[in-house]
Amino acid sequence: MKTMKNWLLTGLMFLIVSTAFAQGKVTGTVTDGKGSLPGANIVIKGTKIAVSTDFDGKFSINTTTNSGELVISFIGYKSKTVKFNGATNVGTVALIADDNQLQEIVVRSSVVDVAKDRKTPVAVSTIKAAEIQEKLGSQEFPEVLANTPSVYATKSGGGFGDSRINIRGFDQKNIAVLINGVPVNDMENSSVYWSNWAGLSDVTSAMQVQRGLGSSKLAISSVGGTINVVTRSADMKEGGNVAVGFANNNYLKKSASYSTGVMKNGLSASVLLSQTAGDNYVDGTKFEGGNYFIGIGYKINAKHDLEFTITGAPQWHNQRSTAPTIAQFIKYGTNGEPNRRYNNDWGILNGQEYNFRTNYYHKPIASINWDYKINDKTKLSTVVYGSWGRGGGSNGAGAIRGNRFNSDNLRLPNGIINVDLIQAWNSGSSVVIPGSTGISTRTLTSGAFQNSSTTSNNTTNGITKISSINSHNWYGGVINLNTKLSERFTLDFGLDARTYRGIHYQNIVDLLGAKNYLDNNDKNNPNRVLTATYAARPNLNPFFSLDYQTAKINYNNDGLVNWYGAFTQLEYSAEKLTAFFQGAVSNQGFRRDDYFLYLTPNPLSSTDYKNLLGGNVKGGANYNINDNHNVFVNAGYYSKQPFFNAVYPNNQSLVNENLTNEKVLGLEAGYGFRSAVFNANVNLYHTSWKDRYQRANDAATDNPGGYYDFAGITQVHSGVEVDMNAKVGDKLKLNGMFSLGKWVYEGNITGRRFDVNNNNISGGTTTTYYVDGTRVGDVAQMTASIGAAYELAPRVNIDANYRLSDKLYASLDPTKQTLATNKGTLELPSYGLVDAGVSYKLLLGADKSKSLNFRLNINNLLDEVYIAESRTNIFASDYISGTSGPTYDMMRRTYKGVADANQVFFGFGRTWNFTLRYNF
Repeated sequence: MKTMKNWLLTGLMFLIVSTAFAQGKVTGTVTDGKGSLPGANIVIKGTKIAVSTDFDGKFSINTTTNSGELVISFIGYKSKTVKFNGATNVGTVALIADDNQLQEIVVRSSVVDVAKDRKTPVAVSTIKAAEIQEKLGSQEFPEVLANTPSVYATKSGGGFGDSRINIRGFDQKNIAVLINGVPVNDMENSSVYWSNWAGLSDVTSAMQVQRGLGSSKLAISSVGGTINVVTRSADMKEGGNVAVGFANNNYLKKSASYSTGVMKNGLSASVLLSQTAGDNYVDGTKFEGGNYFIGIGYKINAKHDLEFTITGAPQWHNQRSTAPTIAQFIKYGTNGEPNRRYNNDWGILNGQEYNFRTNYYHKPIASINWDYKINDKTKLSTVVYGSWGRGGGSNGAGAIRGNRFNSDNLRLPNGIINVDLIQAWNSGSSVVIPGSTGISTRTLTSGAFQNSSTTSNNTTNGITKISSINSHNWYGGVINLNTKLSERFTLDFGLDARTYRGIHYQNIVDLLGAKNYLDNNDKNNPNRVLTATYAARPNLNPFFSLDYQTAKINYNNDGLVNWYGAFTQLEYSAEKLTAFFQGAVSNQGFRRDDYFLYLTPNPLSSTDYKNLLGGNVKGGANYNINDNHNVFVNAGYYSKQPFFNAVYPNNQSLVNENLTNEKVLGLEAGYGFRSAVFNANVNLYHTSWKDRYQRANDAATDNPGGYYDFAGITQVHSGVEVDMNAKVGDKLKLNGMFSLGKWVYEGNITGRRFDVNNNNISGGTTTTYYVDGTRVGDVAQMTASIGAAYELAPRVNIDANYRLSDKLYASLDPTKQTLATNKGTLELPSYGLVDAGVSYKLLLGADKSKSLNFRLNINNLLDEVYIAESRTNIFASDYISGTSGPTYDMMRRTYKGVADANQVFFGFGRTWNFTLRYNF
């Protein structure tokens, strides 16, 4: 990717120029008396020059005077003033805890909602940058949360960035993800695609997971929890690092960063660039990705502070989107054991890897933060942002003699797709298709534009690699006014506005030997013959025009969403008691523009906005019994708008006549214990989620393109969570967690069946689907882990962790639950994984301010073979009544008690990664 290399060269030039601003330095280390304090704030008294400590509590601050005083502070600790004379090292400065109220993350802007330990009454886990850098390695970003209570993270199909996460049984669409307080969930369906944020781990200062409704003031869809990622800022201390990482399957990652620190003119800058590539563990899943971060800050004066940031991660990666059956994994394995790397979406074309499933995207997000200290009691925080997503995902379309691209009849003996055969058939050559009789020759699609020498593909005749484009332009802003009403009461009031246009169409990636593609889906331009193809690769220019005249096929429409919200929070804070009450209201307007389905002019080609009102109220209190014990409670209620596809079912411009908001009620209580050597948390929760809408595709051959519409779904999620850590002496650290949930459907649900044109084919009636008491699937409802880290020698550490996943259930298809005697949700075998690592830091330089860091991780150390998820819910005892033969036998065959007809994803086997990092 040449453009990525240009980004790297530009960044290096920036680093070289930036070093010219370096001044005299004062250095030191900040601790809490037991360990380092990353993120502590250091200010030269009487100036606006400030830095924060790094992951090891170290700092280096520029000074233009021979002597002065440093004011060192960290929220939850008493500030300390330290004198300095000239360029010097002030040594180790130990801060004293102030009522033991420690905040895990320090951020300037009140736009960012960060929970405080022993103060904010929510269940929360915080992961600092040092842990992310150390343990993530070549894993996906969500996997660093795998040892958090009630979190289930898997690699899903195993493509780069395709991991997914559940919190308390709720999937990613119902988990709010914020970056520096800015929401990033898709505004049409609330999805989060981690491949779009594959480089986020490089720039994260800390990540906080608030389980449950959380403390965010925004009216966001945080049913399961909120993941708030706080990135590096422009005013980081002066310095940088260069790193390189290696891993199995030709994984290679290179990165470089540099920060100027706050200079005497108030300016600061921070830049990070990285590039990653590899083959990945799963067959046929090559990938390449980059990452960039640029932060520029300006402390105008004591009242005004500005910061501009932009970050993005352009990438492409081949995928395994179709879940193979267990029988396929075993068929292409050895000695009856499954081939965990098997991928049924790829093949070989002209001797080169060829995957029909490629995801490619570039989604930069840029923001400008303005913090205005109006007076000692009032602060105004504003962020305006924009995001420009460009890209999509590819698939195979059409068929050869009824065989789709991934049909068994088009596979080689080793299970991969015979793409050479597909290209030969598309080009008009005679081929032999396994399972068919005799020689197969191409039958051309009829039409006046056809001739005997032309081979043309369409939706049924000939196989084409096509892309589904899902691009967008998104702009928004959040304003928060924070004022201290009295010594104990603080009031926040804010506005949240967003506007979004999602652009959706399909285009051609590869004709695979055909001359053109025939499309008859555009009602305003029928019988088009298209030859243009577009590479499945990201455009590195985030602002390139989405040309509406490019050759599109099958569908072409835009989804528009406007969001207007207001929020307020009143907080009470005393010596032992803290409490908050907050409320938010939002209006979401949904509009659909369609350029294919309707002749223009037509009212349905561009609808009016359908406006839906929603909001929430939340409150809670925390009481610190003494320095060791605290308890908290919280409760909240959401009236949550449904997603875009509920407003306009089946990609047509007809508003759902049965629209209703989802109702979410959350209750939670917790206990915490803190001491110098042992910390623990216990949480109990109960969440009720009513009137949930769900749509499922109809797989029946007599209803192509049809779907099911389910209404009135209720889920109840209750559980208990425990997490703890201990420090045994100066060298040994222990950690553990346990979570047990009971996540079930409450009551049966009703549904209707529709054809592709939204006609009700259920005879005007509804069907009852028996799900009452059935477990919510696609997640492990019991997880536990235990780990230890030990310092073998100065700066030499080893660590290991064991994680158990139990009560793991398959995905549930409600359309199969038509009998009151249904078995419920298929339970998959439990599994346990061991991860281990070793690290070493070599101090360099006369003042030991530089270091060379080594880190080796081994994941799934014992090479456990396990099923991570199942897309189907087939029991070994299932069969078609009154039949026998292959179908019956297939349903009876099992693997570890699971019917091998189930479509599953196995987890990765043993993997390793090694990182070498030079900090300066």
